[in-house]
Amino acid sequence: MHKKICILNGSPRMNGNTKELINQFTKGAKAVGHEVICFDLQKMNIHGCLGCCNGGKDENYPCVQKDDMSKIYPIYKTADVIVLASPMYYWGITGQLKTTFDRLFAIAELNPNYENPQKECIFLMASEGNTADNFAPVKAFYEGLTSHLGWKNLGIVYAGGNMNIGDILNKPEQLKQAEDLGKSI
Repeated sequence: MHKKICILNGSPRMNGNTKELINQFTKGAKAVGHEVICFDLQKMNIHGCLGCCNGGKDENYPCVQKDDMSKIYPIYKTADVIVLASPMYYWGITGQLKTTFDRLFAIAELNPNYENPQKECIFLMASEGNTADNFAPVKAFYEGLTSHLGWKNLGIVYAGGNMNIGDILNKPEQLKQAEDLGKSI
């Protein structure tokens, strides 16, 4: 079954290890007929959530702030699968991804009960560290997020041992894992 996939790339490096994971995931997903759209958040003008709870009044512009989120909202609303992609920054996701995800609350505000749309989700992360202990904080964050949203986790790729740009190119098993995850949807 053809699915629409929205990738939120939180990496500030446009050609870094996270982007390589995204490229391989996309290759796999497209190979089996899925539609993939990737937003490189570093290149976008996205402001932090104001916490005003005044969104949800306009279906076309759900947030009171008018910035590049207006490009993401329509894709997010129709996507079947959301891919959260980020390098690890201080045992968490980047500010670019967190800021964008916080702003998705405006879509929940379109519903009188603040219900988020039901999605399937994937998590792609590159990091310098390569142990279960290293990934434990982001694993807890991701599992808590998907649980509270009621989203179905379709898979995770933790690609450790990747500090410098291009390090992941020497780890074909990590790139294959991302491609295989894309094909598995």
